[in-house]
Amino acid sequence: MPNLKTAKKNLRKTKKRTVLNKQYKNKIDYLLRKIKKGVKERAKNLQELLSSLYKAVDKAAKENVIHKNKANRIKSKMAKLIKK
Repeated sequence: MPNLKTAKKNLRKTKKRTVLNKQYKNKIDYLLRKIKKGVKERAKNLQELLSSLYKAVDKAAKENVIHKNKANRIKSKMAKLIKK
C-alpha cells in the first residue's frame, strides 16, 4: 500500500488508465472476431464493421494504447481479408 500522497494518486491514475486501456483493446478484439466471422459467413455489413474497426484502432493508437505501426498493420490485414 502506498504511503505518500503522490503514490496514492498514481495508484488511482493507474487503475483508471488500466480500465480504459482494457476497454480499447476489448473493442478492437471484438471487432476483429466479428469481421473474421463475417468473412466466413459472407456477411453484407463488412464495410461498416471495417470502418468501425478503423475508428477504434485509430483511437487506441492516438491514446498510445497500441503502437501506431500495429494499428496500421491491423487495418491493412483486415482490409486485405475483406478484399479477398
